[in-house]
Order: sequence, then structure tokens, then C-alpha cells
Amino acid sequence: MTSGALPSNPFVAAGMIEDPRLFVGRKDELHAIASRMKGDQPTSINIVGDKHIGKSSLLHYFVLTWQQRVLNNSNNYVVIYLPLRGVDCQTETGFYEAVAEGLLNHVQGWQQRTLQNCWKTKPLNRQAFSDAVKQWKQQGKLPVLCLDDFESLLKYPDKFDNGFYDNLRSLMDSNALMLVVASRKKLDVYANEHRFVSSFFNIGHTISLKELTTDEVIELSRLPSRSTNGAALSVDEQNHAQEWGDRHPYKLQLAGYYLWEARQQGKAIKWAKQQFEQQLGDPKSKPKGKWWQSLLGWLWDIPLRLGRLATFIGTSWDDVQNRIVGMLILIVIGLGLMRVLTLPDVQEWLGKIFNFVK
Repeated sequence: MTSGALPSNPFVAAGMIEDPRLFVGRKDELHAIASRMKGDQPTSINIVGDKHIGKSSLLHYFVLTWQQRVLNNSNNYVVIYLPLRGVDCQTETGFYEAVAEGLLNHVQGWQQRTLQNCWKTKPLNRQAFSDAVKQWKQQGKLPVLCLDDFESLLKYPDKFDNGFYDNLRSLMDSNALMLVVASRKKLDVYANEHRFVSSFFNIGHTISLKELTTDEVIELSRLPSRSTNGAALSVDEQNHAQEWGDRHPYKLQLAGYYLWEARQQGKAIKWAKQQFEQQLGDPKSKPKGKWWQSLLGWLWDIPLRLGRLATFIGTSWDDVQNRIVGMLILIVIGLGLMRVLTLPDVQEWLGKIFNFVK
């Protein structure tokens, strides 16, 4: 675990929470992962949630704290966190080697001699990986892979095909491997979108990561820092963070971050709110033009676009000519819709317009 002093600003405005002392909540989800890991038949899990909902932080925190949840049986498992967005995971062999390195880095020295030999096969291909995992099972070790950003593998369908996923599923079914896979959508949705037929995508259990509970929101807004004896934010600032964050972990972190910065820089709450909204891309924080100006601009461009349809006849038109022709087309079509002109009349007038521009 991370040691040393807490950061001055304890709020993580971007990225994964790496210091376990700053992780808040998700007790039910953490318990669910651990309980499915400890069963006689370990059940792989799909952690599903929107961007910035805290999937990466959850996986990372579980890897740091899983032994507290398993206790007496901790020698039976090796749990690693593997971000699939890394360059090492862009090929199948690269994935296997990254897994092997992660597993061996988490094996105690006296165990490593008996457990590392099966991973020395070069190249570490699909068969070698499968054999190594099965040998670990024979020695009473279950690799638990917490795979983050699953979508990254989908970018390389020629590298990670149905055979790759079938092999993982086979190892899971034989209780030799457990996966905790984080993704924005359920895995079976990706199977349909990318036309995978592997049963891997029908993973054993799904946990949907939602917004924080009220108690978790309060706990997060009261995070401590090294520069204070208690909470980093005042009671008033905590209330603002809770109001702006609206139970969403990323928004709460962002609100807390700028509220703390505002106090340190001697700035008003209003400044923190502006920074918060700009970072979120909140339309309310952006300068607004007059609605009628936008409408006029949109209407002014319609004739231009319609007039450019005439360019297919091979004549070069400047914007003024295009606007005139486009306006004529609009007028004729409008009169036809209002039944002032009959359909033959509309066709005749449009023919005359296009004959004129030839």
C-alpha cells in the first residue's frame, strides 16, 4: 500500500485513485468480487460502468486490499491489475507476457522458484500460456486478473480473435483462472457489435457500477489532507462539493479539487464553480450568443448549400450566385408544398432554373 504523508489536495481530479487511503465506498462491490473469488468454483466478473464512474480505481483498490477480504486463504491466490490500454497488450503474446510478469512480481520469493519455470517458454503463445495456468492450478494457485479498459482489445480483432477468447473461457471453466473485466458496456453487447461468437462474452457475473450512496458522498467530501487535522474542506465547501457533484464520483472529486484550490489561492467559491463547469464542458459555463443570430446564420446558409447542388452541371459559381439559385429553388418548392403550383409546374420551374445556370 501507499505510505507516507497524504497529498495536500486529496481530491483526484483525473485518472485513477492510487492511494488506498483516498478511496471511498464500493463496499458491496468489493465484497462481491472477493466472495466470488473464494468460492469452490471461482466466478469471473464483468464490472460495467460509464466513463469516470470509478472502474479503474475499484480494480486497483481491490488488488491492493484483497488479502484483507480473503484472510486465511490468501496463499491460494495471486491477484494483479492489468490496464489493457498499454502498448504491451496490443498483441496476444504481449498480453500473455504482461500477465506473466504481473503474476511473478506478486509471488513471494520462496514460492517463485516453483512457480516461475512454467512461464519461461518462448514464445509465450496461447498453448504455453494455457499450460502455465494449468500448472499453477496443480500447485494450488489461482491467478486473478483484474483487466481494465477491455475495449482496448477490441481495437485489434485480428490479434484477439474468437480462439483467444475461447482459450480464456476454457481456463475459467476449469477453475484455473478468474477474470475481473472492467468495460463500459456488458461484454455480450460487444460480442454482438463485433460479431464474436465465443462463449467468453457470456461471463459468469455482472456488477453495474452506479453513482455513490449519500453516505459515500459525505465521506468523500470529508477527505483529509496532510495540511489539516481534519477534513481538507470546510463544512461550507463540503456542502458545495456535494451539491455540484450530485453523487457522481468524478464530479465530486473535481468539485473538491477546485474548492480546495480556490481556498489556497484566495479565490472565491464562484471561481471554483467556473473552473468545475469548464472542466466538465458544462454548456452553462460557455459564453452564449444571441439565439436569433444563430437562427439567421442557419437560414442564410441553406440557400448556399442548395445552390451548390447546381455545381454538378460543371459550372463554377461564387457564393452570391449560389445563394440566388438556392433561394429560387426554395421558393418554387415552397409554392409547390402550399399547392400554389401544381407538381408539373414545380418540375417545369425547376427545369428552367437548372437550364438557366447551364
